[in-house]
Amino acid sequence: MLKYANLALLVLFPVAWFAPLLRAGFLPFFDLDAISVITGLQSLWEKDVFLALLVTFFALFAPYIKTLGLALVQFNLASPRLLPALHVLGKLAMADIFLVALYIVLAKGIGVGRVETGWGLYLFTGCILASLVISLLSARRT
Repeated sequence: MLKYANLALLVLFPVAWFAPLLRAGFLPFFDLDAISVITGLQSLWEKDVFLALLVTFFALFAPYIKTLGLALVQFNLASPRLLPALHVLGKLAMADIFLVALYIVLAKGIGVGRVETGWGLYLFTGCILASLVISLLSARRT
């Protein structure tokens, strides 16, 4: 059952990357623009390449490589000795959730703009947490 839940994450992660994490706007009377992981990364690549590389790793590569690696272990295509490294990748993926939460708190604290969370934030956070739980449960079974 765990291995099929893990395989579902291989589909859910890309959906979460394109889903609206939040809606942000300047001042209360302007329309809100939806921001996803992908649109946020596109904006970062235009302004700060180093930060864009870091966030791309945390948001896209760390969780996906971890999920893919765990699937390989679960289907006996890779050694279970890979699990500690995969667990570290899963923890790194949480850094992106922290960055998004920090952005929301800062934007709301400044009071110039308006920020509302979107359903994609919950999906992305749920995927990261599910990935961590699945890896912990898989580690106990081996």
